[in-house]
Amino acid sequence: MHTVHRRAIAHILTCHTPACGEIASQCEDCLHGTVQHPSCGDRFCPSCGHLANSDWLARQQQKLLPVDYYMVTFTVPRQLRPFVWHHQTWAYNMLFDCAVATLQSFFTRDKKLLGNAGLTAVLHTHARNLDFHPHVHLIVPAGSFNKRSQLWRQKTGNYLFKADNMVRVFRAKCIVAMTQAGYQLPPSTPKKWNADCEHVGKGDKALTYLARYLNRGVIKEDNILYCHNGMVTFTYKNSTTKQYQTLTEPVVEFLWRVIQHVLPKGFRRARDYGFLHGNAKRTLQRIQLMLKVRLSPPPIRKLTQKCCPHCNGKLHIIWLKRARKATQIRPMLLSLKRTNTAMDCA
Repeated sequence: MHTVHRRAIAHILTCHTPACGEIASQCEDCLHGTVQHPSCGDRFCPSCGHLANSDWLARQQQKLLPVDYYMVTFTVPRQLRPFVWHHQTWAYNMLFDCAVATLQSFFTRDKKLLGNAGLTAVLHTHARNLDFHPHVHLIVPAGSFNKRSQLWRQKTGNYLFKADNMVRVFRAKCIVAMTQAGYQLPPSTPKKWNADCEHVGKGDKALTYLARYLNRGVIKEDNILYCHNGMVTFTYKNSTTKQYQTLTEPVVEFLWRVIQHVLPKGFRRARDYGFLHGNAKRTLQRIQLMLKVRLSPPPIRKLTQKCCPHCNGKLHIIWLKRARKATQIRPMLLSLKRTNTAMDCA
């Protein structure tokens, strides 16, 4: 376990508890007082992150273009996953750089495109059964913009690029990046890697799928069926048979299956490239004008007003209490460290 794992566990344990602060309110009608505890706000907490996911999805929907969209997925072989786990920050950045460079090279060489692409990349580290399986999803509009000629070109149909050709280039770029950094591939690494290129219509459904686990845990609370006698049973959808299966294992193993997907501190899971980047707003606006895109205004977030549990009256906030400082949470982290050491000794 790393420090980020213990910190995430401590935040999840204190979510909606007095450790996160208190909000004292009083009803304006019956004068009844209530005390509420806010959420922890951790991006890996399964109870938090819903608003952050919806905000990210709303921003991406404002960038949609009336073209065909594809979802390209690059993954690393099983023999390379231990290396990725022990070098997470470097390896995850390498996956982003190699995947984006691969697609950009195909866009500039394609006879129908001959320009720069716009990409939205999201890193996933989990499989459907929550095993460690790092891979990168890229939502790609089938169009390119050439800055020199100021021309927009696009492709139509259910085919963008051949996945076998892309994965060869991706593998070569990964090997070059590892060699330049002083690393080497494990001897048992296969020469054939996996990649996928799937047509996803207008891109809105694919973005909704990626936004589910962007700022929250890797499993929904509804997927946990029950916990009894130290054993946890959860359900997942098999990627091969497309059917739901159940898995039962000890609590400690299940917790590690979930917490191992906590990313390094400050690491950005979702990134935009090309004319979809935040610094390319003028280029994106020019493309939208060329394609005569009519965007609906972004939805206004409605603030839900909590009502009095007795008379459903309006609550008035009296005072706020901030969350505990890091020095007060440190003893909890130390206790988690002692528990982890005891389990290792056992």
